[in-house]
Amino acid sequence: MKQMDEAKLLHSAAAYCSVCERCVSEVRKKLVAAGATREMEDRIVDRLVKEGFIDEFRFCRSFVNDKFRFNCWGRIRIRYELQRKNLPDELIAGAVDVIDEEMYRTVLLDMLRDKKRTVRGSSEQNVFHKLCRFAVGRGFETALVVQCLKQLFKADYDTDAFE
Repeated sequence: MKQMDEAKLLHSAAAYCSVCERCVSEVRKKLVAAGATREMEDRIVDRLVKEGFIDEFRFCRSFVNDKFRFNCWGRIRIRYELQRKNLPDELIAGAVDVIDEEMYRTVLLDMLRDKKRTVRGSSEQNVFHKLCRFAVGRGFETALVVQCLKQLFKADYDTDAFE
């Protein structure tokens, strides 16, 4: 692959960042794929940060909002995905803490209610456990999932294994 000059790489990276919010690790990955050297990569990323094309705080807030609202991910999964992008823990914590607790619980309850209609099991307890695994897999906290499921089922199954 032919290596692009730094000006073209800067221009294409700026265009890439203009489409939607990006973090430094995503931009670096694109620059490496385009054949940028480490020094070029550093200069381009520094310039994009200075000019406001990359703002990791803005990226975190946007990521949390999108993944919570559109993908119905829980805090655990969102935090994990942000950590995979090598973002500072302070930014991640600040962005995840913005999620409204009442809205969080409502989204979880609605998701579980919808999923309950389609899950089949040999007993209600079996369905309870399947729904619990589903919600925990989406990144919701186990204790909160169990509370919401108890509310949905209006029953008290042996949930000690989940708490």
